[in-house]
Amino acid sequence: MTQHFWVAGTDTDVGKTVVTGCFLRYFQKKGRKAVPYKPVQTGVTPGHSNASSSDTSYYQYVSAAPLVEDHLNTYSFKEPASPHYAAMLEGAEVSKEKILSHIELLKNNYDYVICEGAGGLYVPLTENEFFLDLIEQSKLPVVLVTRTALGTINHTLLSLEALKQRNIPAAGIVFNRYQGTALENSNIETIRRYANLPVLIISELKNISEPEIPGVAGEQFFERLMLL
Repeated sequence: MTQHFWVAGTDTDVGKTVVTGCFLRYFQKKGRKAVPYKPVQTGVTPGHSNASSSDTSYYQYVSAAPLVEDHLNTYSFKEPASPHYAAMLEGAEVSKEKILSHIELLKNNYDYVICEGAGGLYVPLTENEFFLDLIEQSKLPVVLVTRTALGTINHTLLSLEALKQRNIPAAGIVFNRYQGTALENSNIETIRRYANLPVLIISELKNISEPEIPGVAGEQFFERLMLL
């Protein structure tokens, strides 16, 4: 049964944080003890705590109950860049072992741990390691968040192939910011045919401060996800 997993993306700005918020709210409504975890966040606005100042601030904003701040993040950097570069600018270095240790701590304290990636799978975590290396060593499955627009077939299938090459289980695909166009429908069906994975479609949210999993479709997605 999949209780702890990664929310990874095909690229930056595909909506991983909002999807993580959706999952958090879903588990909380089910009465489960859940926590989102962003190992490395960049582009953090110092001295601000509103929903847009950092990913972890967004978690707190959308959560149905206060979250333990120390559980949400290990590294935060000001520069909106890849983790290795943002860390370098501040004279810091990201430790994969420290992140893996924190994930184990969370797994022992929560029913569901939702680990959120940074950018795409091949974003550099350090000078010598990619985020994909961290995901592989965590031994957790991945829910892949992708776009619905032009280009998503290539990006999504390449990301799934990268997971397959590392023997990392792909638990499902979330198509985010769906607007109902014919092109989007074709893209989704093409990916669905090749991937043969549980799929969840989330429409463009009018208000990201109220993320919700779609009713019946969401229930079916999580039922399948929990069986993996």
